[in-house]
Amino acid sequence: MDPHNFHGKDIPHIKLDPKMTMEDLVDVYASSGYNGRQLGDAAKLYAKMIKEDATICLTISGAMTPVGFGGIVKTLIERGFVDWIVTTGANVYHEDHFAWGLPVKQGSFDVDDMKLYENEIVRIRDVYIKFNETLEAQDALIQKMFGDDFPDKPFTTAEFCNLMGKISKEKAKHPEKSFVTAAYDYDVPVYISTIKDSSLALNLAVHRLQNKIYNLDFVKEIIEQAAIVYDSKKSGILELGGGVPKNTAQQTGPLLDQILKREDGGQDYIIQITDARPDTGGLSGATLQEGKSWGKVQDAHDGMVTVYVDATIAFPILALYVLSNQKTRKPKRLYKKLGKLYEKLSEDYFKNPDNKKKKSKNKTKTC
Repeated sequence: MDPHNFHGKDIPHIKLDPKMTMEDLVDVYASSGYNGRQLGDAAKLYAKMIKEDATICLTISGAMTPVGFGGIVKTLIERGFVDWIVTTGANVYHEDHFAWGLPVKQGSFDVDDMKLYENEIVRIRDVYIKFNETLEAQDALIQKMFGDDFPDKPFTTAEFCNLMGKISKEKAKHPEKSFVTAAYDYDVPVYISTIKDSSLALNLAVHRLQNKIYNLDFVKEIIEQAAIVYDSKKSGILELGGGVPKNTAQQTGPLLDQILKREDGGQDYIIQITDARPDTGGLSGATLQEGKSWGKVQDAHDGMVTVYVDATIAFPILALYVLSNQKTRKPKRLYKKLGKLYEKLSEDYFKNPDNKKKKSKNKTKTC
């Protein structure tokens, strides 16, 4: 449709009804304008991704789990509406508080932080976390999980989170209150885009000082992520915020095309929920259309919606909309398939005669 002509759907004179459903409310948004319209279009695009059985990645930036939204992620995993996740270490760390019954409370943003410090209360905007009862208790749990018994071999952050989910499943007080545990149950890979920039990594320091080595195979995990997209008939991303998780999921396209010469073309669908501006040059605010120039998306004109709104407002609406009208999907259980997906991408890469030569040159010589 040519956007430069006077045609399109009529704007209705909106009337609300007490009996309206979430689907009705999303229709109201979609029939309006501005970011309300974008929110409605995003919800409908998410439903389309599910209906077309696209492989869906959820990226999570910002402090979403301290406000309890890990429960929404858990429900989406259980319904088969999220197939793999890229998030920050902080979201994984704070999610585990709920599984182990560690206190997190509503507080205030209009406060004297000097007094909070004296009272051993840590603040994330208007969320309070106790220093001893929560943070130090969580630290002890993480240190025990990844201490002497953690394998001395290269690992990915998906393996790290899978083990964390397994332990919380078996030993936590409330294992049902964790999307990491749900990811373990449903074989959903959870990648931490910058694990060293979180309390998860800080807690490894006590073991490193005792000469325990942690070998993160970050190259293997970016290949695994690309292999997931490469094997998908259709793939999409639901992005909550921007930052490194956003780029980690989107860079699968350039890895496949620019580096591995696969001509995959990038993601079929992307929904971006952001409050970042595009004009500063930062990735968090970069438009999805700009991503086409990098090969991150298939089409610069279709299959993408950006909503400029706080994710704590938009995410529950998107989630409840698809939970209301989409049937549960069979879980793809990608975590258990990562080895085969990796091998498939590797085999296809080396089928190219030029790449066979590279493989030959890179063989290690033995004495």
